[in-house]
Amino acid sequence: MSLTKKEEKILKSIVVGSENNPDKPEFPPDAPKFPATPTFQIEVPGFSNVWFKDESKNLTGTHKDRMAWEMVVTYKEFLRAKKAGRIESLPTLSILSSGSAALAIQTQLKNYQLPNLHVLMDSNTDPKIVRSLEKIWCNVFLKKLGSKILTWEDILQYTNNENGFDINSNEAYDPTVRYYDRLSYEIINIDADCIFVPFGTGQLYENIMNIIKSELSYKRKDPRFKWTKKILQNTSIFGATTTNPKSKADKLFAPFLPFANFSKQRIRFYRYTGLTGSMSEVYNLQENYLEKAMSIALSQWLDCEHSGIAWLWLLLQIENKIPKDKKILIVNTGKTKLL
Repeated sequence: MSLTKKEEKILKSIVVGSENNPDKPEFPPDAPKFPATPTFQIEVPGFSNVWFKDESKNLTGTHKDRMAWEMVVTYKEFLRAKKAGRIESLPTLSILSSGSAALAIQTQLKNYQLPNLHVLMDSNTDPKIVRSLEKIWCNVFLKKLGSKILTWEDILQYTNNENGFDINSNEAYDPTVRYYDRLSYEIINIDADCIFVPFGTGQLYENIMNIIKSELSYKRKDPRFKWTKKILQNTSIFGATTTNPKSKADKLFAPFLPFANFSKQRIRFYRYTGLTGSMSEVYNLQENYLEKAMSIALSQWLDCEHSGIAWLWLLLQIENKIPKDKKILIVNTGKTKLL
């Protein structure tokens, strides 16, 4: 089955730079650069060396835009497969999303005229979010969620896409390697003693830890890595999550995390074997630190939402455990730009 003229045009339009050459980046697709988003110093009372990695500068406002680009790259492989006669038509993708990932992915799919995304959402989702996704041609499927762990088969069934691919899980391919590897290198290249990241699905946290393990375990280092193993080995990675179903950090809470594979036991193993700093852990947020964190962020015009501000929230919560002169990197995963 050959490609149509339209599909040939789409295939040629998807330009992928080098996989790991920082001088030939591929993201963001309209103006590739490495690093792709800025990092700058901010003021946090009691600390002297705090830096802010700002993913809100991405197209739809969050780090999910990086995941979205990888979906376009995946479609390039599908197009090549169709051109070679291995498949008859391009498959449709499905995702379980609270909104930000679906918005980012569909924005890119629409831009490249690729099949529209099928999105599974909880029936209690804010109607504004649903309308925003439908406005850019997402096929949204609402269902009461939380009663059981969903499999990839469930997600495909609930989105009327049995012959497509679920992109939440790593059953089809490993998303933690593909989605955030460039972001992980941008983060570790800041050379911070402490790195704070929100922990929702856990994919970003897992990817950072896997990249660190890779750099410490193998003799050959990735050209995107700027520093030395000795420096990296002492870096602690702090994940911020919540078990509160009523938390304002709603994107960090889920009754089940069916596709979060990075367990506390593995983090403890990394600490014991010297692959990460002594304070690396996923911490449960206490709600009473939220408003103070938001006040600090807004006073410096930082563009973030409650879930994305979990980094500062956690820093304030455990500030007595962090030496005040340590270099601290805060990763702001951003704020969704709804239509």
